[in-house]
Amino acid sequence: MYVIIAPIQIKEGHRDEFVEAMLDDAKGSVANEPGCLRFDVIQDGSDPNRIWLYEVYVDEAAFQAHLKAPHFIKWRDTVKEWFAEGPKGAGAGSSNLYPPDDDWK
Repeated sequence: MYVIIAPIQIKEGHRDEFVEAMLDDAKGSVANEPGCLRFDVIQDGSDPNRIWLYEVYVDEAAFQAHLKAPHFIKWRDTVKEWFAEGPKGAGAGSSNLYPPDDDWK
């Protein structure tokens, strides 16, 4: 598995439109990318302008395919000016330890 955990800080005044675009990308990823097993968008508990992404792909190639998907490109181009702090770690995936890769469906 290839896992991405990325915090994103949204510029003040752009939260609602950013989240709307982010949810479109997340839904497109899960619905249209066979290699995307999970794409969670999580609201930070103490900062309404910070969200966390938790994405799980079957492998790094599936993540690289995600970066070329039409819904991702639309999201990237839509939100590029709304980042106060971009997704850290989005280019550096992690490895899954538990549950075992064979338990993912």
